[in-house]
Parts: sequence; structure tokens; C-alpha cells
Amino acid sequence: MSARREARLPYVVHLKPHRDTWTPADQPHTPLDAAHTLAWHDAEHPGNWTPVERHFHDGHIETWWVADARLSGWGPHSRVRLVVATTDPATPPPKATWYLATNLPHPNAPHATTSPHPPTGLAQIVRLYGLRPWIEQSYKQIKGELGWADFQVRSTRAIKRHQTRVDCAFSFCWDQWFAPPVPVDPMTTDPCPNDRAERRIPIPQPRS
Repeated sequence: MSARREARLPYVVHLKPHRDTWTPADQPHTPLDAAHTLAWHDAEHPGNWTPVERHFHDGHIETWWVADARLSGWGPHSRVRLVVATTDPATPPPKATWYLATNLPHPNAPHATTSPHPPTGLAQIVRLYGLRPWIEQSYKQIKGELGWADFQVRSTRAIKRHQTRVDCAFSFCWDQWFAPPVPVDPMTTDPCPNDRAERRIPIPQPRS
């Protein structure tokens, strides 16, 4: 996060639930501790939590609960916010709970009007982090199928050029995958498919 802060880039990153932070003994020490301090009774009386609908690629919809928490110097009115998103605020399940740090300001934060990043609500933060699986999947395909990490150069400029070419190739493949099929005109089909299959590209012979 320090590199992103120095670059003045907006970010939403995941934190480990047991990431320890120095605080006074009577205050939360981890994101998990901070989540446990948030008030919750039930869906009719959510306390600190806000319901957010998540729409998935297969069409189903889930209701998640999101809240701004406080941990050390992080909070809704601080430069860095701690946002907790889960399917069950009563007992946050490990595999369906996110602990997020972001520098996107709370709409009511004192610095919201002077921040280089736009004020952002909880639903938007959840939506942004929900894009992560698609990004990771794309990186997996780029590295495994197109050789994004298989560069044989050492200089930073050469590595960036290689990765840029691979990213372009991936973009072209992605565009072709989702492009609608072109209708075939029966009047323009090849009348001699066998002849075309037998064609060969001539190989130039070395000069004597």
C-alpha cells in the first residue's frame, strides 16, 4: 500500500483477518477484532451494517453486508478506510468475508472534497473488489497460455515491452472470443475445398 500511496493511486486491497496492528490493549488489534466490534442484531436491525446486492455472472444475486470499521488509525473519516464485507455479520464465514483497506474517501469524510480520489460508497467498494477474480483469471491465462512471464530479457524496458505485446495479444483473443459469429453466405463458399486443402506454400531453394 505504501507504493500505491506514494504514487497517489486509488486502491482497494485485501487484508488478512489476523493481520496484527499495534494499538492500546483495550482496542482491536486485527481486522477480525474490528469486525467483531460492529453492532449487529438481525436483518431488520442491522446496526452498523449496510445491505449490498452482488450480481454474479451466472445470473444469481446474493445479499452481502458491508460496514466501515475502525482499526488503529484507519476508519471512515481517515485517509485509509477499513471496510468489512460478509454474508453473515453475526458469525463472518472465513471464505465469504472480505477485510478491505482503501484510500477511496468516505462521502462524509472531512477530506472528501480535497482528496484526489472521488468519494466512494460501500456498494462501489464491494463492486470494485469483486472484479478481482476476473483479473486473476485473466493473468492466469496470460501467463499460462500466452507466455506473459516467459520473457528471456533482463532490462526493465525489454520486460515491459514483452508484457505489453502479450497483453495486446490477449486483448485480441478476448475480442475474437466474444465477437458474434459472421453469417456464412452459401453463394460465396469455396467450390473446390479439396483443391484448396492440397495447396502448398512453395519453399525457396538455396542458391548455388
